[in-house]
Amino acid sequence: MGEILSKQQTIKNEVSLKGVGLHTGKEVTLTFKPAAENTGYVFKRMDLENQPIIEADVAYVVNTQRGTNLEKDGITIQTSEHVLAACVGLEIDNVIMELNASEPPIMDGSSKFFVEALEEAGIVAQEAERDEFIVNEVICYKDDVTGSELIIMPSETYQVTTMVDFGTKVLGTQNATLNKLSDFKSEIADARTFSFLHEIETLLEHGLIKGGDLNNAIVYVDKELSPATMAKLRTAFKKDNISVKPNGILDNLTLHYPNEAARHKLLDVLGDLALIGTRIRGKVIATKPGHEVNTQFAKKLARIIKTERRNNVPKIDFDKAPLMDVNDIMNILPHRPPFLLVDKIYSLTPTCVIGMKNVTMNEPFFVGHFPGKPVMPGVLQVEAMAQTGGILALKSVPDPENYLTFFMKIDNVKFKQQVVPGDTLIFKLELLAPIRRGICQMQGYAYVNGKLVTEAILMAQIVKNK
Repeated sequence: MGEILSKQQTIKNEVSLKGVGLHTGKEVTLTFKPAAENTGYVFKRMDLENQPIIEADVAYVVNTQRGTNLEKDGITIQTSEHVLAACVGLEIDNVIMELNASEPPIMDGSSKFFVEALEEAGIVAQEAERDEFIVNEVICYKDDVTGSELIIMPSETYQVTTMVDFGTKVLGTQNATLNKLSDFKSEIADARTFSFLHEIETLLEHGLIKGGDLNNAIVYVDKELSPATMAKLRTAFKKDNISVKPNGILDNLTLHYPNEAARHKLLDVLGDLALIGTRIRGKVIATKPGHEVNTQFAKKLARIIKTERRNNVPKIDFDKAPLMDVNDIMNILPHRPPFLLVDKIYSLTPTCVIGMKNVTMNEPFFVGHFPGKPVMPGVLQVEAMAQTGGILALKSVPDPENYLTFFMKIDNVKFKQQVVPGDTLIFKLELLAPIRRGICQMQGYAYVNGKLVTEAILMAQIVKNK
């Protein structure tokens, strides 16, 4: 899934803020609370019986009209994206968000007030390592009807670029970029939500923006303002007078940036992709993003991550020199050709080892094992796994050349696919428990072409060679 980068984070103290929900118009209190490691982002409805929780998970997205809305067991959370963007932007991994209504307060239509509250609560590191989805290939999602497209490509950090084009004179093409999350607070967090006048008219008719006084939305005037519409707006927004500024927005507020719309769309992308449930290391380029395409892209990424996690395939850069070649391996293991069954070691930590074997037609066992249809014996795959694990076990003693490892037990062995000449076997062995009294228990996996071919739980004993 990717190498460990840093520790997970939560908040130090609980903190609350109050405001109105954009669509319900009801006063709502949002309380951020510290959460245990691996909790992720969780909403909790305090106004309902048993205070049900809804995880911020893309699987719970039910609709994306006017925001990203979640539903679990009939319980809903509306407009989740702005508060989630604040959590991602501050690199908080675990937090519980208690609400006494179905949606967080809209505040000024940005993430600014959530960021301020979370910073006031304090951000603290936890013990568990942060999991991260490291993007190794270009992944894309396109909506052919709207022309909206999101792609993600490999990058050293999580970056997002949004390109918006609404095809109107008042709001043409705009771009915004976030090169690193540490810039979120200063460059993206205060970008406010926006609407076009024609959308506002429709929403007013359907009674859908009860909480939307004009302090929390930029309104782009994309059509002639009729006296009837003016009257409606004055009533809805409790203003004596409303006019249009030279830059084509209603005079209720002043833009923070000329490209505030593109920045807010970037904020939405961050919030929507938070629903994947894991950190991302890759560069997102979003063309004409919206909640529907964002969440469809998030679902695609979530499926890819789930498959990767299930297969747990190690990523090896074969262009880089291995950590250990066959000579280094023979300095630790007592095995010698033709029974040395691991060629290289690419990674070695106190709890995990990754090794490799090229399976060639010249292997001596192919002479007698199905010569007409050469297949590597499964028991030798397990032996190769064990030899790789032996390097991990022997690294726990100061003088490995004076020790041997002996099998004690093999459990849960599964052979899923044949291994044939020309295959490159990748082995991954992870300690299941700390080594005690020379007893080493490991989960072993063998892969070919990114697919799991063999797995087993191996137990061995480290014994001094007398």
